[in-house]
Amino acid sequence: MNPWNRDTFAELCSPGVIGMLHLAPLPGSPCWEGSLAAVTAAALRDAQALHDGGVRALMIENFFDVPFYPDVVPPITIAAMTVVATAVRREFPRTPLGINVLRNDAEAALAIAVAVGAAYIRVNVHTGAAVTDQGPMPGLAWRTLRRRREFGSTVGILADVRVKHAAPLAARPMIDDALDIRVRGLADALIVTGAATGAGADPAELATLREAMPDCPLLVGSGISVGTVERFLPLADGFIVGTALKEGGDVAAPVSTARAREFTAKLAAAGRGA
Repeated sequence: MNPWNRDTFAELCSPGVIGMLHLAPLPGSPCWEGSLAAVTAAALRDAQALHDGGVRALMIENFFDVPFYPDVVPPITIAAMTVVATAVRREFPRTPLGINVLRNDAEAALAIAVAVGAAYIRVNVHTGAAVTDQGPMPGLAWRTLRRRREFGSTVGILADVRVKHAAPLAARPMIDDALDIRVRGLADALIVTGAATGAGADPAELATLREAMPDCPLLVGSGISVGTVERFLPLADGFIVGTALKEGGDVAAPVSTARAREFTAKLAAAGRGA
């Protein structure tokens, strides 16, 4: 299966924004509050707010399961995320859905995606290795791609280039990392982020990647807001947005329909309307 090109991504994700569903703590995590029904209801409320605001693609993430497992999450996390993802798919069957299992359990994300009919997964470290707040983290592209083939799946792989809250294990040009992820790791799209959640990415880095990889879908994965999005157009094919669409710009708050509508209107004004 060949990696996506820019037209493939545009067909999947219009107007080019993926809204985050940051799940409340799940069973087994230190901050778990005891009700998966409440977690699911909150995710559905956020999904509805994003939909009402014009966002037509979503991604589920176990964002509040801190501190994260570095690699393999326990079965309870997979089961809980599958329950929530199934509910979201039931309510929004035509909305492309993504799965990100933090910190870097690509196999679990892929399994959930296949089970619920999701369209893509996010992988924080796909090739190479990084030093993260969970310790050294290797990329497992070799396993993820083989598992996807075993599943007979076409789920897309959105892979980070130098993911936030991490640093490369060895110094080398960023473009070399990106080319490895795309050419040797067969990622379907690449994600550029800032240093941390909510921190802005560098437009110059995106421009460097676009020049070297003209047909590769490129997404900005952190720090995007109504005030900054124009800095990344037209180089970026998409934006993964969480914090900026929450009430008051607070990552722990519910999604604001008004903020989502303002963001999608800004994209529409730039020619990115659905």
